[in-house]
Amino acid sequence: MKKRTTLIVTCTTVFLAQLGMSIYLPALPDIARDLGADASRVSWGLSVYLIGMALPMLAWGSLSQRLGRKPVLLAALGLYGLGNLALPLGTSVEGFLAFRLIQGIGASGISVMARVLIRDSFSGDLLAKALPWISIAFVIALGIGQYLGSLIQAAFGWEAIFQGLGAASLIMAAAVLRARFPILTEVSSGKPAWRVYGQLLTFHAFLRPALAGGLGYGVIIAFNTAGPLILQEGFQWSAIEYGLLGWPISAAYLLGALVVNAFVLRTGQRRLMSWGIVLVLGGSAAMLAGSLTPGSIALLFWLPYCLAVFGQSLNYPISLSLANEGSPVSGAYAMALSGFLHQLLAAVIGAMASLLSSQQAWPLATLCTLLAVSAMLCVRGMPPRAT
Repeated sequence: MKKRTTLIVTCTTVFLAQLGMSIYLPALPDIARDLGADASRVSWGLSVYLIGMALPMLAWGSLSQRLGRKPVLLAALGLYGLGNLALPLGTSVEGFLAFRLIQGIGASGISVMARVLIRDSFSGDLLAKALPWISIAFVIALGIGQYLGSLIQAAFGWEAIFQGLGAASLIMAAAVLRARFPILTEVSSGKPAWRVYGQLLTFHAFLRPALAGGLGYGVIIAFNTAGPLILQEGFQWSAIEYGLLGWPISAAYLLGALVVNAFVLRTGQRRLMSWGIVLVLGGSAAMLAGSLTPGSIALLFWLPYCLAVFGQSLNYPISLSLANEGSPVSGAYAMALSGFLHQLLAAVIGAMASLLSSQQAWPLATLCTLLAVSAMLCVRGMPPRAT
């Protein structure tokens, strides 16, 4: 029963945190107009959000070891909810970005605690089988949230997007207050947290799968950052048309998460992860080829991206599981550090994609291809799995 409660809580909280990345994207041009700023400046909101997610992750992990899982999750949900409610009150792009940073800090704690709670309840191949449920929540937020955002914007304005998200987060905090989670009796290593994190970074069995997952995640971040400008201004899509793209993206990621959940025990984590990286690379390369085709059409840009998303949905949960398995220390540290690395990479990649102000697709496709190649090199360099 506690494991089922853990899965419900983690999936719901991850869904809310990931909505902060995608739900407002169709409204980006309207937000820029109302704030009197260029769309390229407002697009930095995703990078700032990712920076907020990355920076405090190690602190969230350490706090969860000292204070317990529930108090830390409650604090993160409260901060995230209040940040969302405050965001429409800003009247400048600087205020918008400041509140996006606060949102990201709250989402950081939510993301860490979701992974830690799953890790507390499962291990080994069962951990790899359970983690795709987080991926499913992620993709629903990524795709359906994008479409939902376009509908809310059309009906009530972009401010309602953040107000609704903030209210839902505070309601979820009230539900978490009554939930029960597994109680662990872990023996402390006696080392300060920074020493534990430093030790983890020296183990290739942890570091390489963590980096492979983060680089594949970077493909999605890059597309989310530069994609709205390319499709809405380069290909003249409307906000609703861009929102509808969330459905095939969601289907691709959902299918991959279900494949992992169904086949990881019989196929093996490493084989599925390798297949995933190959698909990420193939999809990114096809995006690049399609964008360089004379008279390129939008279909040649977004359809290969869906293939890359499917591959990343195979890669990501397994990368978390293998990184945790390769950790030489117990507790929340491995999940917190892998999350930190992923969000740090995402923030850097999002910033790079923000600089791609061109309405042409090939610069973004080139960046995605380079990220996929780097992820493949990490997988190839992983040490043999201990038996």
